[in-house]
Parts: sequence; structure tokens; C-alpha cells
Amino acid sequence: MDRAMRIAFASLVLLAGCATTPRPAPAPQGWASAITRADAGRAHGWRTAFVRGIAQARATGHSAEIDAEGALLQPDAALDGPALTDGRYKCRVIKLGTQSAGLLPYIAYPPFDCTVAGNQLAKLNGSQRQAGTIYPDTARRMIFLGTLALGDETMARPYGVDPERDIFGTIERIGPNRWRLVMPYPRYESLVDVLELVPAA
Repeated sequence: MDRAMRIAFASLVLLAGCATTPRPAPAPQGWASAITRADAGRAHGWRTAFVRGIAQARATGHSAEIDAEGALLQPDAALDGPALTDGRYKCRVIKLGTQSAGLLPYIAYPPFDCTVAGNQLAKLNGSQRQAGTIYPDTARRMIFLGTLALGDETMARPYGVDPERDIFGTIERIGPNRWRLVMPYPRYESLVDVLELVPAA
């Protein structure tokens, strides 16, 4: 191979290397990169919503029910080790406080079915069904960013598409095999929704 051919061959090799498909950019890491601006406000005020919701419920005669729930309805009851294991859970929602007059300040629903798979949490039945992604945060809490499916809808919308359905929440362990998802300022009805999670038998 003469000198001119060697130069041409080397040029082709260099061009082939430059033409390789670039690697896709890595997905954003952490909940702070994924959260919407509206939900960032919820994140800042989660404890205020919890305290206000409990106060409204107590003021309307529900102190006995609140006390009976123990750590579930105590804002500062979080323990170390908040991570949920994969599997099926029994989950029930308690709504505290109201966003407008005429609504009940305390509603406790019966247990429904939830599932955790990897970093995904979903409530499987009921008229309001949360589904979304769990993100690590601190030694005592994880962050949930998800959406709400209503009625007979077959699936939840992607997070960040519809502000009326987006959910911010904190996941905390509050006892042996007992967790809660605290969702401040939901779009509907209450000041805070508390979803208890215990492993299904």
C-alpha cells in the first residue's frame, strides 16, 4: 500500500469513529431534578399542612380517632430506614382538614390494595388511586412524585403533565412493618392525605 492509500485509509477510519451514535444523556438523578414548581411548594409546606389538618379534625370532635392511630398521625414520628420492600401492601387513606367549607375534616377509608415494585408505588383500587416513583432522600424519609387516577380510568397520567393530578408526598417508616405516605395539599378535598402501608398477609 503506497503512502497516498495509507493516508486515505486512515482518514476513513477517523471518519467512521466520528460517526458513531452519541450516548443518550443520563436521566435526571434525584427528586429535586424531577419535581414541578408547584410541588416544590408542597414539599416546603408538608408539615404545616399536616399540623393544620390535625388541628381542624380535633376541633370538630375527632381527637379520639386521631389518638387511636398513634404514630400514623403524629407529624414527627418518622424512624430511620424508610425504604419499602417490594411486594403487596394493605393501604388505607385518612383525610385531614378541608380546603373549603362544607367538607368533612376527618375521613378514614377502609384498606385497599397497594403494590411496591422497585421504585414504583401504586394504589390498585378505590376511586382515587395514587401511582408514581419513590426517590431516596434522607435517613428518615423518601420522596414520592406521582399522579392520581380517578374513577374508572385505567391508568395514571405521567407526572408533570397535568398539575391537577400531580402528587408530592413523603414516605416514612413509623413502626415495625408500618409506613405512611403523607401527601400535603392534595388537589381535592383535604389539607393532607395520609396513606398507611402495611404488608399484606
